[in-house]
Amino acid sequence: SDFSERLRTLRKQKNLSQTELGKLADLHYTHIGRFERGISRPSGDTLKRLADALDISSDYLLEGSTEDAATARFEDRELLRQFQEVEHLPDEDKTVIKKLLDAFLTKKHLQSLAR
Repeated sequence: SDFSERLRTLRKQKNLSQTELGKLADLHYTHIGRFERGISRPSGDTLKRLADALDISSDYLLEGSTEDAATARFEDRELLRQFQEVEHLPDEDKTVIKKLLDAFLTKKHLQSLAR
């Protein structure tokens, strides 16, 4: 299933073995193997533990819509939440925020070159 492939892919992206992911999610590694082979599906509670261990949302692990693919690898959850809020703002507000970010990143880049 898509779920089993997503689980395997995300685990490998984090460079975790099935045993290591099992420890993080408080599951026996045999369960991870069964999920990845599509033999069994996790319960809601288990799904949440897997998602937390992989630092992604349960929704992404289960549904995996493409718009969530980028967020799956987003380490800073607070920053992600802010970006998601910005997405709902009017275009002119988005433009202001993009300009601010751009100016800040440009300044940082120039500072790093000056060192």
